[in-house]
Amino acid sequence: MSERLRIDGLQYCRWSREIFEQMRAARLDAVHVTAAYWESARELMANIGQWHRHFEAHADLIMPVRSAADIDRARQSQRTGIILGLQNCSPIEDSIDLVSVFKQLDVHIMQLSYNNQSLLCSGYLESEDAGLSRFGRSVIREMNRVGMIVDTSHTAERSTLDAIACSTRPTVISHANPQSASATERNKSERVMRALAESGGLMGFSCYPFHLPNGSKTTLPEFTDMVARAVDVMGVEHLAIGTDLCQDQPVEVLTWMRNGNWAKTLDYGEGSAEQPHWPEPLSWLGGVSEFGNIETGLEARGFSRTEVDALMGGNWRGYLEDALKPKSD
Repeated sequence: MSERLRIDGLQYCRWSREIFEQMRAARLDAVHVTAAYWESARELMANIGQWHRHFEAHADLIMPVRSAADIDRARQSQRTGIILGLQNCSPIEDSIDLVSVFKQLDVHIMQLSYNNQSLLCSGYLESEDAGLSRFGRSVIREMNRVGMIVDTSHTAERSTLDAIACSTRPTVISHANPQSASATERNKSERVMRALAESGGLMGFSCYPFHLPNGSKTTLPEFTDMVARAVDVMGVEHLAIGTDLCQDQPVEVLTWMRNGNWAKTLDYGEGSAEQPHWPEPLSWLGGVSEFGNIETGLEARGFSRTEVDALMGGNWRGYLEDALKPKSD
């Protein structure tokens, strides 16, 4: 198969056959999807059950990923492999045993925190970053053992650096951008980027407008310029794509993402109590079906064929080859 591999490192769309058809129209070979934000263990189980229904009802379009080889099988059968992940550690509650339970249920990636302080570490919106907790270090060791990927996309700086140092396996930042492109603390400093690269980790570029240099007005050349500058810092082998697309989601879902169960009043960070809103979509990435425009932009920017191959999916595939396997010792 001559067409290059395409993997998206993060989406949280309103899943439907139409979205799955758009994934196929974009020739996406695999997508890391969010199975939980603030959910409990029981609620995550129900979400996994819903994915089982999707796999049954849309078996001609999607399939579950349990190993990197499943991405190859999805590609060969012209389907999209689905990698289940968590954007927060809330589903494991206070039980380390739930890490292996959810790994057995095909949850392969977990963020250590989502914006707020978790039992594991600090989210980026906290005013104080205490770093990893004792429980957090234990959970990372267990994630390393079972082959669940440590993701620090929404984690604060010290906590992210602690996680990189604590983990015996390379970690990921599945969806974020350099702070040099957009100064929001949600993006990552050069210190974090270098530490991630030195440890063998991977960062996926986010296409969420609030993470980009000119918001929804960011052009494709501006995006690829950002990629080129990050390559100078980390090396192309440590970079990929994680669009953070939330296609077809109602604003009520955004309220849930920001507020969860933890507050009675609206609180979306940085002192704002305004009703959240979805940003205007990018002109070159209005939905899943336009994923290939990123590839076109990278080629126009002058990246080599090998570099585009790596950024569009090769680096994710190479990383997942080992990362999804339990430790053999």
